[in-house]
Amino acid sequence: MTHHTEQDPTVPAPPDAAEVIVVGAGPAGLACALDLTAAGREVLVLEAADDVGGRMRTDVVRGFRLDRGFQVFNTAYPQVKRRLDLAALRLHPFTPGLLLADGRRSQLLVDPTRRPDRALDLLSGRVLPPRDLVALGLLGLCDAVLPAALLKRMPETSTARALRRAGVSRRTVDGVLRPFLAGVFLEDRLETSSRMFHLVWRSMLRGSLCLPQQGIGAVPRQLAAGLPPGRLVCGAPVDRLTAEGVVLADGTRVRARTVVVATGSGAAARLLPGLEVPAARAVTTFYHAAPVRPLDGPVLVVDTEGAVLNSVVLSEVVPGCSPDGRALVSTSVPGVAADEGAVRRRAGELYGVDVSGWEPLAAYRIPAALPAGPAPLPLSRTTRFAPGRYVCGDHRATASLQGALASGARAAREVSADLAGSRT
Repeated sequence: MTHHTEQDPTVPAPPDAAEVIVVGAGPAGLACALDLTAAGREVLVLEAADDVGGRMRTDVVRGFRLDRGFQVFNTAYPQVKRRLDLAALRLHPFTPGLLLADGRRSQLLVDPTRRPDRALDLLSGRVLPPRDLVALGLLGLCDAVLPAALLKRMPETSTARALRRAGVSRRTVDGVLRPFLAGVFLEDRLETSSRMFHLVWRSMLRGSLCLPQQGIGAVPRQLAAGLPPGRLVCGAPVDRLTAEGVVLADGTRVRARTVVVATGSGAAARLLPGLEVPAARAVTTFYHAAPVRPLDGPVLVVDTEGAVLNSVVLSEVVPGCSPDGRALVSTSVPGVAADEGAVRRRAGELYGVDVSGWEPLAAYRIPAALPAGPAPLPLSRTTRFAPGRYVCGDHRATASLQGALASGARAAREVSADLAGSRT
């Protein structure tokens, strides 16, 4: 991996030309570059930041490993299984369930198919009414067993309406599913497309939610390691596209007949005027170091009153993410205007502990954390924008790692087809 800086002449500059330039080294850009390279194309990836990953980055702050926003890794995604060495990531799973809390009481809700020892809690009716257990069981069976292609062709509506049609009561929707899914989709009206919901629900049932030992940033780093030497340049922000290729922020020109824009939606719209992009969902994640762990076990805590989205003791999920034995706690809230003190106090209420000794470590305010996905939602869009110009990313597919990787793969297929066609 090359790092380009105008000020340091000892750092190699990017090549002055390539067959294909990919702008952005997030999952979509890396997938596109890897597939084009495998097809025999000469690819150059230009990344504005100092490392790969886009929104999938991990920082080390005072020895603590902090992902840029709370993230989970789902092992069921087809693109993940195709592209990544899961064993090398050293994945650590979350408890297959969640802890519902409102600051006065809490209730653990666990998948009985993975934790049969907790099945009696569900069958007792204390957590969910029996009718809702049946409705969710049937919904889950269909989503887990039916082919994904069939789920994608089902009649589309909102998630809220799909849950009502499945027979789930308002009590369970409002008390369990709405607060949980608000943390998944970053919206609590459940207006996200039912097709997106069914695909996400399917992936949760078929896979495990985990985190890599070295943080979520290990995922794009593993992808980037598959590129040939010298074909990825970090610290090389692209200022604009031209008829001949691209111009970097420092004025460097790099020629290419084909350019794939694989940035976030905002940067993509700037580089490709006229590109329509979806609205963005915002989130803020606060990290605290707690002298005493507030909860045993790698379980996600969901605030049923919605003051925060969720919280988790990450040091219970990934041993070693804390350097000094203190507990590392992540708490996420919607939007980007939340106050650290208020969030810390609410976390204390959810865990039922004194938080006066919690040390704030970092706050990641992410205005474009996920693309919105209300119905009707195209699950995959063409990446062709103009002759020789392409665009990919989760904003062109589904708001997930699977969507980003699949969009990058589609861009590579369409680029390859067009390059082959131009030579016939």
